[in-house]
Formats: sequence, C-alpha cells, structure tokens
Amino acid sequence: GIPEEPTDKVFLSETELNALLNFDLSAHPRLDRARDLFIMGAWTGLRFGDLSRIQPEHIEGDYIHIRTSKTGEPVTIPLHPQVRFLLAKYGGNLPPAISNQKLNDYIKEAAAMVPELQLRVPTGRTVGGVRKEEARCKWELVTTHTARRSFATNLYRDGQPIRTIRAITGHRTDAVFLRYV
Repeated sequence: GIPEEPTDKVFLSETELNALLNFDLSAHPRLDRARDLFIMGAWTGLRFGDLSRIQPEHIEGDYIHIRTSKTGEPVTIPLHPQVRFLLAKYGGNLPPAISNQKLNDYIKEAAAMVPELQLRVPTGRTVGGVRKEEARCKWELVTTHTARRSFATNLYRDGQPIRTIRAITGHRTDAVFLRYV
C-alpha cells in the first residue's frame, strides 16, 4: 500500500485522562495495564523507553529522578497524584512493561471503550502526496506518544513555564517545544 503519514497530533486533556484512568478495565487485565502505563506517561512526560526503566530508587519524596536515554540528561519530575496512585496499585513499582507496539494496540483498544474519547476530531493526513481531511474518533488517534504530548500540552495550558516543561521533555528550544504542544 501507499505509505500514510498521520499529521494532526492529538493530546488528551486532564478531563479525558481522568475519564480514561477511572474507566473500569478490571475485566481486561492487559488493557488495564496498558492504560496505567499510558497514564503514567501522560503525567511524567517520559518517552516510553525511559518510563519502563523507572525503579523505586528513582523516586524520592515527591519527585522522580532519572537520566533520559535519548539525551543522557538527568531530569526531575514532580510526582503527580495519579502517578502516585498507580505506583501504589502496583506495590511501589510501575506496571510490568509491554512492547511499544503492543502498548499502542492496547491503548487504542482501551481508549475506544471510554465514552469521552468517542468525540470525532478533524484530522488531516497525507496519503501518497495528497492531503486528505477527515473526522476520526479521538481514541483512534491515541498512541504511546500521545501521553508525552498530553503531558507537555496540559502543563503548558496550566501556565507552567516553558523552560520547566522543556527541562523534563528535553526539547532543545522554545520554538521546537511550541510546535510540539
């Protein structure tokens, strides 16, 4: 087939993240775990690979301290109440890791069940060099990377200084960061 490049990136608002976290997935353990990993990503801003490396010793008081694998930079991330809740759920650890590909499949499957994520959003993509516009359900656009974009966008919308958010996300310049959110 012709390669397809998705272009419109989505993020989940705090309300949507709450709806996802509060949705009962206990009958679906693999989806429950995928959702929990996604929520942790949405409140730490870490890339999936770094998120899956967090150990109890990275957590001190109200902060996570970790060196990101992409930049090697040490980052300090405030421990969001939802992250604290999920750590407690898993006995002080992260949910067991899943491959990025499976996590992407599972998070879409979980998100598809949440009424708040049924909303259709306008999207555009380029297929074989031709720009196509269409409306798709928000859940269809959710990937592991949506968690990181949600983190950056929600903090930015909340009025956190760009330099503070960039220190966590590792974006090199304000311009790159602002294109991202």
